[in-house]
Amino acid sequence: MEHIIFYVVILIFILSFFGLFFIVKQQTAQIVERLGKFHSVRNAGFQLKIPFIDTIAGRLSLKIQQLDVIIETKTKDDVFVKLKVSVQYVVIKDKVFEAFYKLDNPMSQITSYVFDVVRAEVPKLRLDDVFEKKDDIAIAVKGELQEAMNTYGYDIIKTLVTDIDPDVEVKQAMNRINAAERDKVSAQYQGDAQRILIVEKAKAEAESKRLQGQGIADQRREIAKGLEESVIVLNKVGINSQEASALIVVTQHYDTLHSIGSNNHSNLILLPNSPSAAGEMLNNMVASFSAANIIGKELKKMPNTTTTESNELTTNLE
Repeated sequence: MEHIIFYVVILIFILSFFGLFFIVKQQTAQIVERLGKFHSVRNAGFQLKIPFIDTIAGRLSLKIQQLDVIIETKTKDDVFVKLKVSVQYVVIKDKVFEAFYKLDNPMSQITSYVFDVVRAEVPKLRLDDVFEKKDDIAIAVKGELQEAMNTYGYDIIKTLVTDIDPDVEVKQAMNRINAAERDKVSAQYQGDAQRILIVEKAKAEAESKRLQGQGIADQRREIAKGLEESVIVLNKVGINSQEASALIVVTQHYDTLHSIGSNNHSNLILLPNSPSAAGEMLNNMVASFSAANIIGKELKKMPNTTTTESNELTTNLE
C-alpha cells in the first residue's frame, strides 16, 4: 500500500513537471495555445492541458485597473495647462481573446485616445471654463474610449479629470486677481457701512435737535406760564404789572447769582453789575414794546405811507 502511494506521488510530480495540469487564480484568465494556435481561455480553478502540445500563452487580469495620463495642452486664451486624466478600465470576460490578441500594448492605446480627445476639447475652452467643465471633458474622453476600446475587449468604467495644473505664473496671477476682487468687495462693504453710519448719525442728530428744540420751547412755555401766574398773584396783593415784572426780574437775577455761587468748580467770570441794571433793562424793554405798538397803530391808519415817511414817523415818536 505504501509503495502504491509513493508511485502515485511520483507520477503527480512528473505530470506537474511536464505541465499536465495548472491552477488559474480568481479574477484571472489564461490563454492556452495548441501547437502555437489559440485553443481556449481558462478561468479560475483547476485546469488540464496536454504537455508539450498545449502551452500557456499569457494571462489577463479581470480586475478593474486604472491608468493615469498626464497631458499638457493649451487653452483658448493661450494658457498652457497640465491635466491628469484617470481612466478606469476592465477586460470584458467574454472578449478575452480580443483583449489578448488584438492589442499589443493596451495602455499605450488608451493613452493615445486620451491625448487625442483632451487636446481636441481643451483648446475650445478658456482656463476658467476648463475648471468648471472638467466633468464634460471626462465624459468626452469616456465616450471616445468606450467606442474604440470595446472592439478590443476592454470596457471603460470611468474617466476622471483629477488634476488641473496651470503654469506657476498663471496661478500667481489668478491669485492676485482673486485677492484684488476680494479687496474691491471689502471696500464696497466698508463704504456701505460708513454711509449707513453717517446717515444714522445724521438722523440721530436731527432727532436730538428736534427734541432739544421741543424741550426749549416747553421750557419757555412753562416759564411764561409761571411768570403769568406770578404777576396775577402779585396783582392780587396790590402790585401792578410793571412792578411785578421788575420784582420777578430781580428775583431771577439773585437766583442766578445763587446758582452760580453754589457751584465750587464754576469757571464763570462775573462782570460788575447792580440790581438796578435789571430794572433799567426791564424799563428799556417796556419802552421799546410801547414804541413798537404805537408805530404799528400809526402805520395802520396811514396805509399809503412810504418807507421814508415811516422812518420819519418813528424818529419823531422817539
